[in-house]
Amino acid sequence: MSVVGIDFGNLQSVIAVARNRGIDVICNEVSNRFTPTLVSFGPKQRYLGETAKTQEISNFKNTVSSLKRIVGRTFADKEVQEIEKQYLTVPLVDVNGQLAVKLNYKGEETTFTITQIFAMYLTKMKEIATHETNMPVSDCVIAIPAWFTDVQRRAVLDASEIAGLNVLRLMNDSTAVALGYGITKTDLPEDKPRNVCFVDVGHSSYTVSIVSFVKGQLTVKSRAFDRHFGGRDFDRMLVDHFAAQFKTKYGIDVKSNGKAMIRLMAGCEKLKKVLSANAEAPLNIESIMEDRDVSSMMKRAEFEELAQELISRVEAPLQKALEDAGLTVDEIDAVEIVGGSTRIPALKERIQAFFGKDLSSTLNQDEAIARGSALQCAILSPSFKVRDFSIQDITNYPIKMTWQPTPEEEETELVVFNKNNTIPSTKILTFYRSEPFDLEAQYAEPESIPAGINPWVGRFSIKKVEPINGEAACVKVKARINIHGVLTVESAYVVEEVVKEELVEEKEGATEDLDAPLTRKVKKLVKKGDLPVVSATSSLDRSLINELREKEMEMIASDKLVVDTEMAKNALEEYIYDTRSKVNGGIYKDYINPADKEKFINDLNDAENWLYDEGDEATKSVYAAKLAELQVVGGPVIQRYRESDARPTAARELREAINQLMSQATSSEEKYAHIPEAEKNSIVEKCSKAQTWIENKEERQSMMKKYEVPAITSAEIRKMRDDIVYFATPILNKPKPKPVVVEAPEQPATPEPKASPETKHDDSKDMDID
Repeated sequence: MSVVGIDFGNLQSVIAVARNRGIDVICNEVSNRFTPTLVSFGPKQRYLGETAKTQEISNFKNTVSSLKRIVGRTFADKEVQEIEKQYLTVPLVDVNGQLAVKLNYKGEETTFTITQIFAMYLTKMKEIATHETNMPVSDCVIAIPAWFTDVQRRAVLDASEIAGLNVLRLMNDSTAVALGYGITKTDLPEDKPRNVCFVDVGHSSYTVSIVSFVKGQLTVKSRAFDRHFGGRDFDRMLVDHFAAQFKTKYGIDVKSNGKAMIRLMAGCEKLKKVLSANAEAPLNIESIMEDRDVSSMMKRAEFEELAQELISRVEAPLQKALEDAGLTVDEIDAVEIVGGSTRIPALKERIQAFFGKDLSSTLNQDEAIARGSALQCAILSPSFKVRDFSIQDITNYPIKMTWQPTPEEEETELVVFNKNNTIPSTKILTFYRSEPFDLEAQYAEPESIPAGINPWVGRFSIKKVEPINGEAACVKVKARINIHGVLTVESAYVVEEVVKEELVEEKEGATEDLDAPLTRKVKKLVKKGDLPVVSATSSLDRSLINELREKEMEMIASDKLVVDTEMAKNALEEYIYDTRSKVNGGIYKDYINPADKEKFINDLNDAENWLYDEGDEATKSVYAAKLAELQVVGGPVIQRYRESDARPTAARELREAINQLMSQATSSEEKYAHIPEAEKNSIVEKCSKAQTWIENKEERQSMMKKYEVPAITSAEIRKMRDDIVYFATPILNKPKPKPVVVEAPEQPATPEPKASPETKHDDSKDMDID
């Protein structure tokens, strides 16, 4: 099972996998490490990723972009209508409260929710990972912006489930970067934390995260962001500048033409990247609109002057992150920059001036998030053993619970999870109730979440609550922000206060009192039973997810059939052109019977005419049948041509084998002397028969026409070679017999001479005994 991390980007996405004792970023079908975050719809099929990029201009009205910005949003969102809409080229509609797009698919006007569109894109990510790793992909970690709310996170989880992915964790992108940074460091302190500020300026947003590291652990201290500051804002600034310039210079209004705007946006993005490394750069766009070519130049100084207002927004999130972390600039040990837009020199200079120290770019700016996500997936997967590394992330928005009060209580709400609360995290709430009740969860600071998003998070109904002994029951409710950053009420249960007797422990050294009690009565809370919890959140119903999953599988099968049909059509077309040119005066001309040649060429011409007329929209099976029909005549022709080329090589290899084996079988070398002559002669006989066989076959072949069925094939020659080799090799490699060892007869033992008697002398001295 593959371990996959996905960096869900607004412009493009990156996939990384854990393998070969490391993390690899994998390439898509065109060998790019980044896959465009685009989904397009055509008259026959969908186009996902790279193929959708080719449709971006020609089919812009049916191509959906900016998925990261609109997933989990509603049609009424202020930001969607005022900001995101200017980056979209498809009409937006409302479907049961969800944001959706209306477009043309298979010739019909069709509506898809953004959750469905995102699921389609994740299907492509899954396909790329499966193809690259040659393994099924299910478990993954998806990196999302840290500023995503509960509803946006749930939309990503729903889309993942529709795509058939099991998300082990929705990971904040800045935390993924921090994990990739910290887990590879071998010099992290064990006591005093090392504080690192991560600055991520991507295509559409800007995040600052301050993380403290100690050995084996990272702790997110604070996080701040500007949700509307990124590379696309610089692109838009350039588009406005050049649109005005071209209106004056060429008399064309680029903003009135959708295709022209896309072309200009692409040109401005390229110009911005060139200016990051050069003092000036050209802008040249062919046929931008009305068959007009446009061109211009821009210097980096001019770009920086235009971008002053944007660049001035850099410092606010930096200052906010420091304040929330309770740190000063001097207490930051390192500043790590990631994200493609941090390559803009003026941006880097402003960040460096704020901290007063050099910026670090030890991580790959484009791939750091995907790599960190893959690491997290490996940590969570039982298939991999990864160095222990603890992650303490935080929630960005405080969440409160509200409820209907009882006559005995006045409070109706409580902030359960504060801002910067550690996640995952669990809180136990206590209520005294005699009947079922509801809890409403919502963001405590609606002004801090993206404008237009409903601060409501969910409703949780606690059922089957009854009084105990005529009094309100004590109900415990377990609320949790899980590993995805999503709020859930995991359970609810009733506890009852009961009196129990406990043994009284004797105190050491105390005087024994025979009248003292041996037990005492204590009050304890005892869990009496679980209560059902009914949750109402923004997540899709299980039945709807299953229905959308089935639709996605149908569209996958439909797309595959279209691709297979196109391949079958291309194969037929290629066969017609290739075979006709080679038969009609080419390399196949001598290998087709003259009596069949004219009819076969006519059949090829008829097939070509059919292909571009009534056969243009035929099915896969029809194309395959048409090709098989032509191959009845063309197949043998091609085979005879190939045989004429392969036969001499096979014959040469056979003769070489015959000569070598006969030489060894008739050799007088010592290493063959132990082989019986009869077996050597059998090899010679076998080789002689093979020699005669090939000579007879070649003689017959030489008298035949090239278009006749060959008297012998290269396969038959190779089989003959294999036969004699397999016959002779065991004989020639027969080991020499081991020499016979003759044991010498045993000699009678020679008797040892007897020792002559010796006189023993007692050297001991008498001792005087008193």
